[in-house]
Amino acid sequence: MAEKDYYEILGVSKDATPDEIKKAYRKLAMKYHPDKNPGNKQAEERFKEISNAYEVLSDSEKRNAYDQRGMDGVHDMGFQGFTSNDDIFRHFSDIFGDFSFGMNEMGPERGADLRYSLNIPFMDAVFGSEKKIQIQRTEKCDTCRGTGAKPGTNPTTCPECGGRGVVSKGGRSFFNITTTCKRCGGSGKVIANPCPSCSGTGVKMANRTITVHIPPGSDTGTVLRLSGQGEAGTRGGSAGDLYVILQVQPHHLFERKGNDIIYNLPIKYTQAALGAEVKVPTLKGSAILKIPRGTQSNQIFRLRKQGIPDSTGKVGDELVKVTITIPKSLSRREEELLKELDSLS
Repeated sequence: MAEKDYYEILGVSKDATPDEIKKAYRKLAMKYHPDKNPGNKQAEERFKEISNAYEVLSDSEKRNAYDQRGMDGVHDMGFQGFTSNDDIFRHFSDIFGDFSFGMNEMGPERGADLRYSLNIPFMDAVFGSEKKIQIQRTEKCDTCRGTGAKPGTNPTTCPECGGRGVVSKGGRSFFNITTTCKRCGGSGKVIANPCPSCSGTGVKMANRTITVHIPPGSDTGTVLRLSGQGEAGTRGGSAGDLYVILQVQPHHLFERKGNDIIYNLPIKYTQAALGAEVKVPTLKGSAILKIPRGTQSNQIFRLRKQGIPDSTGKVGDELVKVTITIPKSLSRREEELLKELDSLS
């Protein structure tokens, strides 16, 4: 089934301004909000759909990638869509903070994803390799094990919000004003004795060396997802992921075209006219190419299975493009022979 167009989902034109996109989303979010449609799975899916659309179109980089390459461009940036309504509420707190419909209690929150651009040689992408990269990320504090409290003590339930992390004004009606608890900052816990190592945050910055396994046949734009190698989660949430985006360096001999490679072979005009056997480089060494009589410039010959393997084990071909070279100067004898040849034709 084809992906629905995000502009159509929000009911805006492709040249809509950020304010128009936000206004359209607020209107639809109020209509399909789960608290207004309890038990309605169709409304819940619609709510996620419009939220995914707003996440992409409200971000200039994601919107540009979507306009150019559709969902492939968005996925390459690491956005896979929201998996729960709580994720949506937390992500768009600036929108829902003013008219939240009874925001759920603050539970475990997944850590942020990280992105890393990795430049690799052509051959490493072709045959696969391992690379070690250095990243900086937040990790669970090993002194307090992520609680934020000094060893030997424990956080206590926030008396202001009762551990919910949010406080509501005006009861539990549809237009309740629900805001993050100022006392605990949304954690639902109060730390009387902060951990000296992390100052009560439960996380610390760390420099880590990560091994990246590059599969054979990778190309520029390939995105590798390293699960759990992103930022640490909060309130017991899981760590985010690390997305490694590959940039492949060009090769001095070969040009890539899908899983095929192109090699430009210069030959003498006598070889083109009379035919010849020529040694050409390949990804794994060299091969003999038979040039038939009467070969024309820019003619292409195919060396089967001398290209790049893909994830299924299928191997591309090497395409040898022949260019006939003409000498810039001739000896007297060469000139005599060419004139003789010309008179015979």
